[in-house]
Amino acid sequence: MSTQPKTYLTEEQYLDIERQAEFKSEYFQGEMYPMGEPAAMAGAREAHVLIAGNLGASLHGQLRSRPCRMYASEMRVRVGGAGLYTYPDVVVVCGEPQFLDDRRDTLLNPSAIFEILSPSTEAYDRGQKFELYRSLASLTEYLLVSTERVSVELFSRQPDGRWLMTAAQNLQDTIELPATGCRLLLADLYEKVEWPTQAASLRNGGSFQD
Repeated sequence: MSTQPKTYLTEEQYLDIERQAEFKSEYFQGEMYPMGEPAAMAGAREAHVLIAGNLGASLHGQLRSRPCRMYASEMRVRVGGAGLYTYPDVVVVCGEPQFLDDRRDTLLNPSAIFEILSPSTEAYDRGQKFELYRSLASLTEYLLVSTERVSVELFSRQPDGRWLMTAAQNLQDTIELPATGCRLLLADLYEKVEWPTQAASLRNGGSFQD
């Protein structure tokens, strides 16, 4: 075990480094954490990319006539009191977006956050990260999409502060997003996504089953 003391960065130091970096890193309570998946997860990455594209396409079409903006994974979000800077897969803001400074690259008031799960991030996205996200007063919806199976979970903030979970696990199911006025059909989210067993079945003349 290393006995060297850790180097802690201020938020300002992190932003100075991050804005010049080639690759994205998250920041939490003084430490930077490079983002990315190991090479062994190439298949999960393909599913992740396909789902992200499908999700963005579905939301974009529905939000065009609404006072909401959608940002993809390049938009950094600051969770102020928690000391967290992170890059959700998709963020939606309804109303006027608020940014950390004039660079307009760090969002402060997301209305809905969408995370696409992978084996290496699922526990964090469900646990500590969601706990930190809940401290955002603006956040009313948190959606998790699995890359391992057909599964979508929506957490909605209730008027009394509790969070209500709605789950869907069939391609024919639809998830309603009241905060943004959108609805997501799981068949659209998982369009062209194949899991290893499904790909093998299709190659052998089988049919797709959810």
